[in-house]
Order: sequence, then structure tokens, then C-alpha cells
Amino acid sequence: MPELELRHLRAVRTIAEEGSVTRAATRLGLTQPALSAQLRTVERLVGGQLFDRTRNGCVPTDLGRRVLGTARLVLDEMAQLMANTRETDRRGPLIFGCIPILYFASVVEGLRTLNADVRAEVRPSSAEIVDMLEAGQVHVALFEFFDGMHARDLAGIELRKLVTEPAFVALPETDPLALLDEVDLADLADRDWVTPPKQHIGSRTQMFQACADAGFVPRLTHHTGEASMARGLVAGGCVSFAAAPSRTGEGIVIRRLRGMPLMTDIFVATRRDSPVAGRAHEVFACAAEAYRSVLDRNPEYRKWWDAHPEAHPEFN
Repeated sequence: MPELELRHLRAVRTIAEEGSVTRAATRLGLTQPALSAQLRTVERLVGGQLFDRTRNGCVPTDLGRRVLGTARLVLDEMAQLMANTRETDRRGPLIFGCIPILYFASVVEGLRTLNADVRAEVRPSSAEIVDMLEAGQVHVALFEFFDGMHARDLAGIELRKLVTEPAFVALPETDPLALLDEVDLADLADRDWVTPPKQHIGSRTQMFQACADAGFVPRLTHHTGEASMARGLVAGGCVSFAAAPSRTGEGIVIRRLRGMPLMTDIFVATRRDSPVAGRAHEVFACAAEAYRSVLDRNPEYRKWWDAHPEAHPEFN
């Protein structure tokens, strides 16, 4: 036995709106006999005539008005459902690209308030993150300034500087310099340094320049991008540059460098064709809130932060 289908409801609604089977058939792209057959099927299923044929066209009967009301309700709800589904499909997941950072999980949590489906891609290199951003493989990105960044084509991308962050230094807690509140970079000239692999050091030129200004070439003895390994090497006697919010403990201490000779810009970027298009300011707010959450990990950095609002003007 035939069942009532959406096409039947659409036929009833269109006949009522056009007042004519002929015009309704044209609008629906059907022949008049085909539409008449659909109407007869509906009338058979609901048990009565839906339209009276008059000189003024097709006029709904009492039963026709009831069926028409239900048809409009069902078709409108179906249209809304499909619109919502298309919108969800258009938005899709929000892909977040990021270098390893201490506040990564907090950024993801914030982005979920903008789009429930957030997925993350973490890469060791800022240049690689920007490659993915330019290719549309990520929609939102957080990365540091890197050599060659100014030559990148960032058309279609909203870029904002999150903060200018000073580099601190990580020392073994047994190092005599660990007793100082502030360390001169020149005093680290004879130390073994732990750094990421050279292709992952974004501001390599800036790092070597800071050391050159301090009168030495750093002895880059160990290369690792894994934080716990780097901390273990430092605890064993090496030194390394450290992100400002890094925490003292587990055999190492984090100390500020006199004069803050190495400063790094951190950026937030949003593609204009992303699921959060037009909401770059909200993306920035998520990153800013996440960054605030780690400030107190390093009390010395917190003091510097409070004393240098020019390094984070958009937070003020």
C-alpha cells in the first residue's frame, strides 16, 4: 500500500499556492497528469477530496485545509532541519594548528566555546604551522615569529600579535648561577646548550645574534623537541632557553636574563574562510585567556609582565 511522502505534501501545498494543477505542475517540473496522479494518491490515503475545482481555480475543502496545514508544518520543519544540517556541514570541525606551548589545552578549551568540534594539529616548527595555515589544512593557528616569516603570503588570514615574550634561561639547580635572580647571558658561554633541532628553531638568527652580542657562539650540544627530555638534560648539567611561563622544579630553575636580550613575538592567526570567519577577535580572546592562565607558573615572569604592559598591549 502506498505511503504518504514528502513529495505528496509538497504537491498539495503547491496546488494550494498556485490555485491550479497546471501551474503547480509547471512549478514542480512535472506533467499535469503526473501531478494529478499524486493528488489522487494523497486523497486516497487521507480518505477524501482535498480541492474543489471552481471557476477561480482549486480551492481547498475542509479536509484539504487540515491536510494543507499539516503539510506546511512538516515541510517547514524539514526545510529548517536541512538548513541546520547544511550549516553544520559548512562549519564542520575547527582545526587548530599550534607549536608545543604550555597553555595548549586551555586554548583548545576556549575554542570549543566557538565551535563544539575542535581538532588540533601540533607541529614542532612555526614555519610548518604557517605552511598548514596557508594550505587551509588548519583554520586557526598559534605560532612564534620565525626566520622568513615576513616573506610569507598571508592573504586571507587575519594575523594578530598575542604577546612579545622574553626568553628566560633554564639552569640545573646545582649551578652556582641558580642562586642569582638574574643571569647574564655572557656567563653561559662555556655551557652545553640544549635546543630543538636546528630546523625547528624559528628565530635561529635572533638566538645567535643575542649570543654574539654577549661575546660567544653557543655550544649546541643536544637537540630535542621533547620538553621532558630537555628538562632532564638541563637537570644533568646543561642549559637552555626557556619559555617565560616555564616552572622551576624537578632539578632545574628558571631565571630571567639580564636585559632580556632575546624577545619573541607570538601570533594568533585565523583564516577568513574558516568555521569561525568573522570571529577573529573571539579567537584572540581565547588565546589571551589561555596565556593568562600560565603567567603565575613563573613568579619572576609575572613581575616582568606587570611592569611591561607594552609587551602585551591588547591585554590591557
